[in-house]
Amino acid sequence: MTGEQSEGDDWTGHTRGSAAYGRLLAALFCAGVATFAQLYSPQAVLPLISTGLGVGAAKAALVVSASTVGLAIGVIPWSALADRIGRVKAITISVSVATLVGMLVPFSPAFSLLLAGRFVEGLMVGGVPAIAVAYLTEEVDPVHAARAAGIFVGGTTIGGLLGRLVSGPVAEVAGWRVGVFTVAVICGMAAMGFVKLAPDPRGFVPASRLDANPEGSLGHRLVLNMRTPRQLVLFAQGFLLMGGFVALYNFLGFHLLGAPFNLAPSVVNLIFVAYLAGTWASSRAGAEAARLGRKHVLLAAVVAMMIGVAMTLSDNVITVLGGLLVATAGFFGAHSTASGWTGQTPVGKAQASSLYNLFYYGGSSAIGWLGGVAFDARGWTAVAAMILACTAVAGALAALFLHND
Repeated sequence: MTGEQSEGDDWTGHTRGSAAYGRLLAALFCAGVATFAQLYSPQAVLPLISTGLGVGAAKAALVVSASTVGLAIGVIPWSALADRIGRVKAITISVSVATLVGMLVPFSPAFSLLLAGRFVEGLMVGGVPAIAVAYLTEEVDPVHAARAAGIFVGGTTIGGLLGRLVSGPVAEVAGWRVGVFTVAVICGMAAMGFVKLAPDPRGFVPASRLDANPEGSLGHRLVLNMRTPRQLVLFAQGFLLMGGFVALYNFLGFHLLGAPFNLAPSVVNLIFVAYLAGTWASSRAGAEAARLGRKHVLLAAVVAMMIGVAMTLSDNVITVLGGLLVATAGFFGAHSTASGWTGQTPVGKAQASSLYNLFYYGGSSAIGWLGGVAFDARGWTAVAAMILACTAVAGALAALFLHND
């Protein structure tokens, strides 16, 4: 096939511009929509959930945290399953089952059942972030891997944006339950898109072959990643930056609904349009990482995120929204760089991706919830201070322990 390597031992991956390369990215774009739209659709309606169910901001945020806890727990089992049955089959099962669960969860009659359902939904949807980067690194020419990872992460931002922009307006008309259900229906269509578009894997080696060598066992691949200082620092980036980012979007809406802004809920829902800055930044970071080196791009993105969060402390709504744009671009630039970097390991690519996502969504769950405790106690200033502390630690670790390679 034009633009691709021939079959056999010389296979090095689909090259940019080939038909299979385009189909692979389009398929992962659909998987990203199916995953992240349903994962974060309740974030746009947290104030409505809080009011409707009579719970505070921190408790309402558990609707998001429950799913990310499930996802964090699920990523390593999903990577193990993918090593056995293949990346495409595992992602197909993940998005299909998660979407079915996502259609039922919004109609849970009790808050406890809602949280349990969101946990299961997160557990099922965990296959995509657990496997996608490994699928990319195995199937794409290494020269284009960083760019491809950036484009994939950019696609996930579209999914996150779509979920929030759909659930919010629908919820204002028909209630938050119908808003979240509507997003799940859209995710079902995206899941079908993945099944239709995904090319068969050519760089995949089944785990049964790896396990013939004791050094290729699942346990060894996990331990190897956890013993590598570079990988540990990259995992820390995911934990700290994602935790701060989720806290930013969980509670800035509550802040803008109150004094001194007193914005209408319909206006506050539009803050999620800032995700488009993340779409641009993800793709741009991938291109710049190939040119300047991953470490330089990662540090610049972390600094941008800190500047943006600091801007949200202003009493001027335009400055706050500008800060949200800058922080979003910074976060996604850092995330696309760090997540793609973890997959550049000679052993255990799927496990490297899974461990990154374990820390990434662990941070989302823990710090995202702590942001609610801070908001209920001291308001937005306390939340912003917590996010700034997380980003400062992430930047310091990257500066001290990462090297361009």
